[in-house]
Amino acid sequence: MANLESTFRKFATYGDTAASGNDMTSKNFAKMMKECGVMDGKTVTSTDVDILFSKVKAKNARNITYPEFMEALKELSGKRFKGKSPEEALQSIHKLIEGKEPANVGTTKAVAAGGVDRLTDTSKYTGSHKERFDESGKGKGIAGRADLAQNTGYVGNYKGSGTYDKTH
Repeated sequence: MANLESTFRKFATYGDTAASGNDMTSKNFAKMMKECGVMDGKTVTSTDVDILFSKVKAKNARNITYPEFMEALKELSGKRFKGKSPEEALQSIHKLIEGKEPANVGTTKAVAAGGVDRLTDTSKYTGSHKERFDESGKGKGIAGRADLAQNTGYVGNYKGSGTYDKTH
């Protein structure tokens, strides 16, 4: 039973660093049932798990506690292991859950594939885009993105800027 409670606490704190591990959300409950093999898609579906979660939790609560979790397992065991006695079914469901941990399967990781390398290589940039980076490939910031005004009093393409005082 201690093994079962430690599994409950691991799944209860999954994805929430502030969680105490004393109660579990609906999302983590469904994740636990799926990863431990209780939810098989035929006899026990995600809908069954969601309905059961709502049934065993306290009236105005959002999470279930460990005793409510144990009650949910009793109800699920009869549905998951039909034909076995209630005690055998409960033992079978405990064996499925004990000692498991939440997995990070399916999480997205950054991939530096050929396309990404090609698009992030600043030496291949042309036109106005190459002005945004220095020789080492480091971005210049706002200086590389905007034409900054010089406030000299002359129009940008005027060739004789700074010559007025010399002629007059």
